[in-house]
Parts: sequence; C-alpha cells; structure tokens
Amino acid sequence: MTQSIYITSAEGHSGKSSVALGVLDALSRVTPRAGVFRPIARSTAERDYVLEMLLDHDSVDLAYDDCVGVTYDDVRDDADAALARIVERYKAVEAQCDAVVIIGSDYTDVGSPAELAYNARIAANLGAPVLLVLGGRAQQGHSETLGLSVARTPQEVGQIASLAISELQHERAALFAVIANRADADHLDEIVASVRQVVDAAPVAGADGRTVPVWALPEDRFLIAPSVRGVLRSVEGELIKGDPALLTREVLGVVVAGMSMVNVLPRLQESAVVVIPADRTEVLLAALLANASGTFPSLAGIVLNGGFELPDSIVRLIDGLGSPLPIIATDLGTYDTAVRIMNTRGRLAADSQHRYDTALALFERHVDTELLTRELGVARPSVVTPLMFEYGLVDRARADKRRIVLPEGTDDRVLRAAATVLSRGIADLTILGEPIEVRGRAIELGIDIRDAEVLSPFDAVHVDKFATEYARLRAHKGVTYAQAADTVTDVSYFGTLMVHLGLADGMVSGAAHTTAHTIRPAFEIIKTAPGVSVVSSVFLMALADRVLVYGDCAVIPDPTSEQLADIAVSSAATAEQFGIDPRVAMLSYSTGESGTGADVEKVRAATALVRERAPELLVEGPIQYDAAADAAVARAKMPGSAVAGRATVFVFPDLNTGNNTYKAVQRSAGAVAIGPVLQGLNKPINDLSRGALVDDIVNTIAITAIQAQGSPE
Repeated sequence: MTQSIYITSAEGHSGKSSVALGVLDALSRVTPRAGVFRPIARSTAERDYVLEMLLDHDSVDLAYDDCVGVTYDDVRDDADAALARIVERYKAVEAQCDAVVIIGSDYTDVGSPAELAYNARIAANLGAPVLLVLGGRAQQGHSETLGLSVARTPQEVGQIASLAISELQHERAALFAVIANRADADHLDEIVASVRQVVDAAPVAGADGRTVPVWALPEDRFLIAPSVRGVLRSVEGELIKGDPALLTREVLGVVVAGMSMVNVLPRLQESAVVVIPADRTEVLLAALLANASGTFPSLAGIVLNGGFELPDSIVRLIDGLGSPLPIIATDLGTYDTAVRIMNTRGRLAADSQHRYDTALALFERHVDTELLTRELGVARPSVVTPLMFEYGLVDRARADKRRIVLPEGTDDRVLRAAATVLSRGIADLTILGEPIEVRGRAIELGIDIRDAEVLSPFDAVHVDKFATEYARLRAHKGVTYAQAADTVTDVSYFGTLMVHLGLADGMVSGAAHTTAHTIRPAFEIIKTAPGVSVVSSVFLMALADRVLVYGDCAVIPDPTSEQLADIAVSSAATAEQFGIDPRVAMLSYSTGESGTGADVEKVRAATALVRERAPELLVEGPIQYDAAADAAVARAKMPGSAVAGRATVFVFPDLNTGNNTYKAVQRSAGAVAIGPVLQGLNKPINDLSRGALVDDIVNTIAITAIQAQGSPE
C-alpha cells in the first residue's frame, strides 16, 4: 500500500519546501519509488518552482504535468469540483509510487484560515496524515529584508499551533507530526515544549493512541536570503560580465554607491550587492579592484542601474581584469533597484547546491528521520536501488566519521563536493591549497567550507616532517632529503604522506590528475596490505534492484593466476565491507570443465588458489557471465552451484574485458557505476575520473571513509 504524507502550514513563507525536501529525502532512503504531488499550483502559465525542485530529486521519476492537481482559479470557480479533480489526479500518481509527499498550497491567493481548512479537507479526502509546518518568524514574509525578520516567542508559536490544529480537527484531518520551522535557534527546546503542550491537549492528536512527534528547525539565513540570480530576476536585469556559476551565491546586504569612490570603499560588506549608477565608472572599477584585492569584503555582485552603456575603454579594462564577479545591468533607477533587491526572497531550488545541502543538513540534524519513516509505516524493502545504496554509504560514513584529505583544492567540483560532505556530516576534511585562494574561491562560489582544514602543500613544518619520512622510506632508492623536500610539495605525495603518518584516514584525488599521478605515491609510501601482492580496483555497480561488485576494471592489464586470486579475495572483502554478501564468479569464456586454452586455465588455477587461501568464500570458476548472473542459465550450465545464477562479485580475466563490461552495463542497463574503489593498500587511497561529477566525488569520499573505518591502525 502506498504511504503518503500531506505537508501544509497555517500561513505563507513558513519554509514548507525545505521540510518537504527533507521528508522526500528521508523516504527515498527506505523506498524505491518516491513520488511528489502538488494539489494546488499557482498557475498553469508558470511552472511551480517548488514542485520542480522536488521532482529534480534523484528518487522521483514522474512528469511535472502528472503531479499537479488544480490551480487557484479552479478552486475559486468550484471548490468541490476542484477537490474531485485533485483526488483523481493524486490516485494516478499514487499508483506509480510506494510513498508520496504531498505539498499543500502556498497562501498566495486567498485568506489563511480558509486556505488551511481547504488543505485539511484535501488531506482528509486523500487519506493522507498531515505534517503541520509552523512559521517561526513574526513577520512571516512581510517586511523581511534579505531574509532578516523577528523571531516568534515560544508562546506565539504555541498559539499558531493551537489555531492550526483546530482547523485540522474541524476538517477531520489526521495530525501526523508538527515541525516549527525558521524557529529561534536559542529557544528550540522551549518552542518544542510549547507546541507539545498544545498537541497533547488537542483531541485530534493522539486519537489513534500514538504520540504526535514535535520538532523544531532553527532559522538559517542562507536559506532565506536571495541569490544573485534572484536579484537579477527582481531588477529585470541582464548579466553583462562575470561568471554565471557565481549567480547562486547568497546576497546578505545591499550597498548603494551614490557617493565618491573613497567613501564607497569603507561601506562595502561581505556578500553584499553593490548598486552603482552605470555612469559612475570609477566607482565600478574601484569595487572590482576591492573585491579582487583580498583586503576588502568579498562581494556577491554588482548591479549597474540607469540603463547607461559602458564606454568601450571601460569594457576593455574590465575584460583585462578578468574578474569573475557578476555584473548585472538594469534600466531601473537607483531607488527602485534598491527596493526590489531588499524585497527579493530566497528560493530553495535544485540549482543552488549550498542551499539544497543546508536544508537537508538542518532537517537531518533536528528531525528523527528513522522515527518519521517508521511512524509513517514505510518499511525497508528487500530491493536496493542505486539511490538507496548511496544513502547507505552516507549513513555508514557518518556513523564513524573519519578525516579525508582532498589534494585538489583548486578544482571547483572538489570544493562543491567538500561543502556537501561537511554540511551532511559525512567526513571531516583537509583540503590542500593556499588557504587564501581556496577559501576565497569557496566564498565566490557561495559555498561553506569553514569547517574544513585548508593546508598549503608548501607549509614549512609539514614539508620538513614529510621530507624526512619520505627520504627514510626511499633511502634504498638513493633519495636524499633535498630531493624528498622537492617531491613532497606535490599534492599527491603530500596527501599520501598525511595518510601514511595518521594526519588523515584516507585520500581522494584524481579529478585534476591522472590515475598514475594519484596512486604512484601510494605504491611507494602506503604499500600493500599484509597477504596481498597487488593493488586492484572494483566498481560498485548499482543496478535497478541490487548492487554488484566488478573487479578489476581499472588497474592491472593482464593479471596472472596469483594476481587474479588476489583480486578475487580483495573484491570479496570489499563487497562485505559495503554490506554485499560475497558470492564470487571467476569469469571466463567457458563454464566449468567445458573449455580449454591458456586463458581458461589461468582462471581455473586462480579459482583453485582462492579456495585454498579463503576456503570459507563461495567461489565458482571458470564461469561465463550469463551462467553467473542468470538463474535459468545457471540451472542448465552449472546446476547445484551456490554461486551460479546468484553471483554478487564478478572477477574479470583481464582489464580489457572488465573495463569494457562495466561501461557496457553502465550505459545499456542504466546502472550507476561507483568507483573505481582501490583495494589492497594498507590505507585507503581512491582515484577519481577526471570527468567526475560533484556527486561522484561525494560518493567516493563516503566510500573512502567507510574503508578507513575498517583499516588497520
């Protein structure tokens, strides 16, 4: 049976979208098919950005038009007919999903009491329990300035709860839970207690004998403050210069530069937008230079108002400066420009990773997601989707946090991934690079890496320590201290030595370096684990309903029988480490005793070695892929085998076969290939593809952290 939850509030601007994102993310961890439904959309002419943001979640595979019920106009024309249409359209979504998050209306059209009552009526007719979101801000969307507003007292939040719960009771809607959002961070416990008192006294609460959970999420200005892109929309402007990637940065202030250059500079603020008349070119140049200098606050952007064209000489000068700072041009006057910017509200959208991560981190930190899903009646299924597997990685990494070093601090993808890892509490991080440059770039990108250690690979103390150690390790190769001091400033060597000396638990690199550059220092310094002769790799292949392990697909071109046995044993251990029951298939072009030839004999000998070295391991070989993976084929080719037809670890006879197979399965079967995951080293070092996406880097960091949890001390 499909489980659903209806998220509504008593007023607008309560932050339902961030709560809905958190609930959807929690459901995605325990169910393979999550859905989203919006009973009342703002209009059909303009797409609903909240719904679009939720549909963009990796767990949702639904079309936008299928997830919209009716519009405000439909409700106004005939509320009963609109309700019938909502139920009809919801049932179509419900049939495709295991769990559905329903997001109530946004209070953009009708009065609050009537709208809450109608939302409660919808929830009752859909049979969906209500998660009530209470706004923690006194002004709640009115007279807010760049996300700043006055907090409600615990008593005021309790009063709002009382009124809202009465409406739910009147419409016979079932209350599932209450979340006070945007609450005063200094009084969360008092707010929860105040709401709890109201909930416990309400007849609608606890009618089924259960205790209604109450949680509180603190206000986070970064979720409310507008982005530079939002400012661009508000002033109806055009981006004329600067990096479009920086449009996602939050705007925390406005400086109106209606004075001379020397008087503007002291008034610059961190993450502010500077409004400059387009004919005050000297002020524009001064603001750009101040932003680049590092001695003034870092600006979010510049808005040129008045509609004046910049002189060609000034344009040429700006181009020569190469500043990434967004410069927006608008035809509005100074007053209108400033007012519009001040009244711009932030939007939680999928294109702002920082906002997205912040919202999820807040929800995970303050809401018991396990209780939420359990109370909703969503049980963990037997199938494991790629997304569920990735969530499992994050949860395991978070349970025993380790420190991971990221040598490529100059790569934007690495910085964005670092921000996600830190906000989600996946691992502690050390980022290599010049601190001023790394942190400055993070500020420009609008991401938060404050909790990361940023370390220069030229730090004199560390270079001396690392050079001494590297010279000792490589003395047999004639490496002197001077040569070592030069070598260890390379970020791959620097990071590897940090792992070797216990300053970090693992390393992730390769986004901007070759595989050889990443793992060569590991071969020299970390070396192989006891009982392992070679370093190899696996890919974790997340199919639609299960996860398989493929090895070796990245390191050893033509392994010997002994190396194949090593790969098999290491791959089985890796599988077990990630919760996969290892059943090892030693792949070949023949099955059992049917084939002959050098390649088959190599696999046969490797299989015998695996049985000798790890007698407890379920292993079969030589075996063809179809016999290993397909139960029907297995019954014909290898009946009675404990591995055939149910293999989870596939060991390929050579790199050519392995690399091509994983890519073929990835592309043709839509599998998510996570890796390569290096195995066989004393401590975890993992290599990234140079085309790695931010999500790939996050997953690899989580994997490395999990490997470190099981690494020898």
